[in-house]
Amino acid sequence: MTDIKPGTRALGIAESTAKGTGECTICGAVVRRDRVTDGFAFATATVGGIDATSAIQTVINDLCRPDVQYILISGVAPAWFNLIDISSLAHTAERPVIAVSYEQSAGLESALREHFAGDALEQRLTQYQELPDREQLMIAADDSADGDNGDDNTLFFRSARVDTTTTETIIRAYTPVGGRPEPVRVARLAARGARQWDQRVGTTNG
Repeated sequence: MTDIKPGTRALGIAESTAKGTGECTICGAVVRRDRVTDGFAFATATVGGIDATSAIQTVINDLCRPDVQYILISGVAPAWFNLIDISSLAHTAERPVIAVSYEQSAGLESALREHFAGDALEQRLTQYQELPDREQLMIAADDSADGDNGDDNTLFFRSARVDTTTTETIIRAYTPVGGRPEPVRVARLAARGARQWDQRVGTTNG
């Protein structure tokens, strides 16, 4: 059984995109199981592009944190279908990568066919179809690490370089009060703040 101690670190990855812009801000936040935040790094990716995976790899490289045990990512298609290759990230980072989402979905294939055509469509379909299977996990709302009491929240996940049982243990360990895993939640807040600051500075300087 996987033993995740209070000081065990995970890297949360999330993005923030403003309407009408061509880039999203990606944040990586290092967060311990006991919810102590221990580092940030940022990158950008193209809205509707194919560079989200490389942007996340940049974040991982910039942080240079061998003490990070797990990587948790918010979704697999940020910034308008900029698909993330979680298997490639797991191979390069040499640690488990888990992509989490929060809504039931019939999949992205129909949306990809609606918005893309030709080589752009084929590239995205291939990448999407090669993703690990999507699985479902119920998490107790008020004491997720122990899995008792309260109403259940449903998360969905895809994982690479880790089995399903261990993935569920990791997600529960970093989701103390239901909802989003803490590393992803912190990364999302930081990405939004960085994007808003960048827009403000850009407007002032422009």
